[in-house]
Amino acid sequence: MESAISTFNVEESPWGLKQGVNYEDFLKIFESLPKVKEILLTSETLEEAREKLRKFAEDLLWKYKNGEIEVDAMDRWLAIEAINVFLNIISEYGEKAAGFSTLEYLWKATKGDKRVLSIITEGFVEEFKHLFKAMAGVTGYSKGWLGPKLEAAGVKFVDFSKIKGRKAALMRSEYLDKVWEYIKGYLKKYPSGLDEHIIEKRKKQREKLMEYWGITEDEWFDYRWQFSHVLKREKGLETLRELNELGIVKVPEEDLKQVELAVKYHIPWGITPYYLNLWDFEEPYKYDRHVRRQVMPPAWYVSNMLQHREDREYYFDFMGEHDTSPIDLVTRRYVTIAILKAYDTCPQICVYCQRNWEVLEPFMAGSFPGWDKIEAALEWFAEHESMLDVLITGGDPLALADKIIDKIMGRLSEFDHVVNIRWGSRIFVTVPMRITDNLAEILGSYIEPGKRNVSISTHVETAYEVTPEMAEAVYKVRKQGIYIYNQLVYQRNVSRRFENVALRIALRKVGIDPYYTFYPKGKIEQKDYLVPIARVVQERKEEARLLPGQFRTDEPVFNVPRMGKNHLRAWQDRELVGIRPDGSRIYLMHPWEKGISETKLYTYPDVPIKEYLEYLESIGEDPNDYWTIWYYY
Repeated sequence: MESAISTFNVEESPWGLKQGVNYEDFLKIFESLPKVKEILLTSETLEEAREKLRKFAEDLLWKYKNGEIEVDAMDRWLAIEAINVFLNIISEYGEKAAGFSTLEYLWKATKGDKRVLSIITEGFVEEFKHLFKAMAGVTGYSKGWLGPKLEAAGVKFVDFSKIKGRKAALMRSEYLDKVWEYIKGYLKKYPSGLDEHIIEKRKKQREKLMEYWGITEDEWFDYRWQFSHVLKREKGLETLRELNELGIVKVPEEDLKQVELAVKYHIPWGITPYYLNLWDFEEPYKYDRHVRRQVMPPAWYVSNMLQHREDREYYFDFMGEHDTSPIDLVTRRYVTIAILKAYDTCPQICVYCQRNWEVLEPFMAGSFPGWDKIEAALEWFAEHESMLDVLITGGDPLALADKIIDKIMGRLSEFDHVVNIRWGSRIFVTVPMRITDNLAEILGSYIEPGKRNVSISTHVETAYEVTPEMAEAVYKVRKQGIYIYNQLVYQRNVSRRFENVALRIALRKVGIDPYYTFYPKGKIEQKDYLVPIARVVQERKEEARLLPGQFRTDEPVFNVPRMGKNHLRAWQDRELVGIRPDGSRIYLMHPWEKGISETKLYTYPDVPIKEYLEYLESIGEDPNDYWTIWYYY
């Protein structure tokens, strides 16, 4: 059983939740299920508590299944789920998998153990309070998170099972219209880069930047100018400081301080002029948090990168690419697809990048490995007829010259077994003007109907990034018969209620299909970007489901190190086996190979839900909007 990279033992925590709870307050977790408190208080040993709790939980489970407890059908379903989670957590197997005994902390805290009470956090307390409420069938989950809000807004629920015919249809339609009107209130918080007032604002901002650099509009929209003026190293920092001092782009001093450290110690950092213009120049982090945080490294990230300067190449390789590369430039985790890393750099650096151990700065010297290495990697694909799909990535390989892209495509098109050639690129977001007519035609020229297709995977994170420039670039590619698929990294800066719904709508407008919603890699240096797994599942069920099917074609996945993508859609994909004193859930992740061949499970300590809700509150969100998150296991 493999484990997530972590330097923290079970009683340490990187999450910043205050340790120590009041005993009387702690005991309130049992209000919905007092029998559990009674068992814990009267048990002389841990094993006695385990056995009595097992019997109590199994008896309770049977009562629900036998219909002896009358609750709403949805509350009954949730109670059964919660009881199974509880049995997992108190089991010896669960303890072995988690590496510690959750039950021991619960038992000792209930008995008033001062040391344990000084270690556990509100995150631990809240997890058990909600777990016991679910087991007791008293969460109110059956009404949903939105139902009470609609009722408060005057939208009454109608039991349509009691109404028939046209009357039922009209009432149902009217009700659904009111639901949409309510949702629109959330969507208004997330403007798109296609909105007229945003387009106009960015035009004015662009004019200020063009005046600062002394360039024409033609130069601005020339990708070569964009490439040559990426903000990086000392010069990029100086530019950012100067823009701030001139009052053109406001940049908080703390951000400048972290960039200064990043530059000094060679921590990846860089921004394209085009992406800089997506910021709100006057009000940092009020509306543009999601775009600034993608490129401006926070203090925790910089600190952790500094600590591991010497062993960065291995310490931050979360996906174990050193162990899954059969030859230089090739990474393989699946049966019918592998990665060709053709270019080891990007025009811009994303702070949450999976390959922050490898991609060190924008347009880093020596990032193109040379034709000998590329050819050797291509020959590997030629020799492996299982490779139906080749993903060319990096870095951002569409930043390469047209001739190089054409040559790679030409070689791959010689392999009859390759059905799809896919490019992984964020160029539509960072420098969309790179998609010229010539490049689009090169890519499209290798499509052979009935034999071979070409596609592109990209990373659009927010509706704010979807711009007219992106729409034009996408259209050029789509005209060539190439489809573009989005892989959202669902990190906390883009995780508010209906924020991803706003993105999906914007993507459909420009012709990009949602493909994956990635749980961000559980890399501890990127903790300020992580979300609880429960939030990913909650978003899928409570927000994405309200969109048409073709708007929500993305699949939520968790990348298991060395093994690859693991679906997050059902219990068969993971097990909750423990809760740390800080409230972190411990999951056993089931790799995709389960049921196909022998494999190993992976243990992952999740983000404490309490910490995540506190973050949301700190940026102006109402945690009560997310209360059902506790019940997604």
